[in-house]
Amino acid sequence: MMKKTIITLTAMLLLSSAAHAEGFLSNIGLKARFGYNIGGTAPVGLPATIRGLNKFAIIPNLQIGIDVTKPLSSAWGLETGLRLENKAMEIDADVKNYKMEITRGDQTLGGVFTGGVTTYVDEMMVTLPLLATLNISQKIQLKAGPYASLLLTRGFDGYAYDGYLRVDNPTGPKVELGNEDGTRGEYDFSDDMRHMQFGIEAAIDWRLASHVGAFAELNWGLTGIHHSDFKTIEQTLYPIFATIGINYRLK
Repeated sequence: MMKKTIITLTAMLLLSSAAHAEGFLSNIGLKARFGYNIGGTAPVGLPATIRGLNKFAIIPNLQIGIDVTKPLSSAWGLETGLRLENKAMEIDADVKNYKMEITRGDQTLGGVFTGGVTTYVDEMMVTLPLLATLNISQKIQLKAGPYASLLLTRGFDGYAYDGYLRVDNPTGPKVELGNEDGTRGEYDFSDDMRHMQFGIEAAIDWRLASHVGAFAELNWGLTGIHHSDFKTIEQTLYPIFATIGINYRLK
């Protein structure tokens, strides 16, 4: 008798849960998104050791994904989803007394560098946002909340050139660096990058037609791209990117 009662109660709970889940999912919305990321990886505030930017190259940073929306009222709602995206940049800067570790030939040297530095950053990732949504009108929606990104590929490398490295400290032995292969100082800090990144997002959506819309977002990383114990580069570098794109309502 007790066993039958437990089975009956379990079945009732499962049926009730299924009914509630069906009701909760009944007005779930789905949108496909196609975007382009514009931005870079940088310290917050330009440090005194960076004296000038010579080049900042915009690299194709595409984003595709699915947005899942759940209205909670006529004004408020929630949004999540999955995005496959790339965040890459190429930058060239003049630096002075910039903390650096380089490889030239079979030598690895650390110290402070004065001269030019070219850096390539390339990250492919899957991003999961969790956003609160607010409908301003029938066509405009504001969104904000945290996100987490899992990196699928990590790249942070470059070279120091046309300058000199003071080994160990600003008064250490001077090593001249040129601008040709074999005379430059190469570096690769890809293995020191985090596998996970966390940040916050603020966005605005416009509905252009019944199924088509446009969006603009700002994604600000709260964790540096390198592990916290990585000290070769003294500044913490954050991924800061804006995204523009279009979406298509599937449901």
